[in-house]
Amino acid sequence: MTYISAETRRIVAKRAHYCCEYCRLHEDDHYIGHEVDHIIATKHRGQTVESNLCYSCIDCNRYKGSDVGSFDIDTSEYVGLFNPRTMLWSDHFTLIAASILPVTAEGRVTEFLLRLNSDERLTRRRGLILTERYPCPN
Repeated sequence: MTYISAETRRIVAKRAHYCCEYCRLHEDDHYIGHEVDHIIATKHRGQTVESNLCYSCIDCNRYKGSDVGSFDIDTSEYVGLFNPRTMLWSDHFTLIAASILPVTAEGRVTEFLLRLNSDERLTRRRGLILTERYPCPN
């Protein structure tokens, strides 16, 4: 595991408004605090610098692992994952009710690999929407 300083953790969390940059869940609405994630894993020579770090809920981070991309179901082409440092969430996803729907190839591979619409995650989001706690602000 790569060491990330407390100061860097604070910067990354504050920049993300304490929300997962993949599924837009606020860390107060998860039973385990969010984590600082390497967008490009160190295993793939990603660096521990702010431009390669994002704030991620434990679900998104665990499903993502060290993946950097996958094959798009529509084109069969290899596509990189959504990168919260270089891409806008709203360019790659749309929220319809509790479902995070991909609108680009990057969105499709990210939605698939991170299991953004698993039954458990949809159930959680539905409850949070009813209490006006989801989604996090951009």
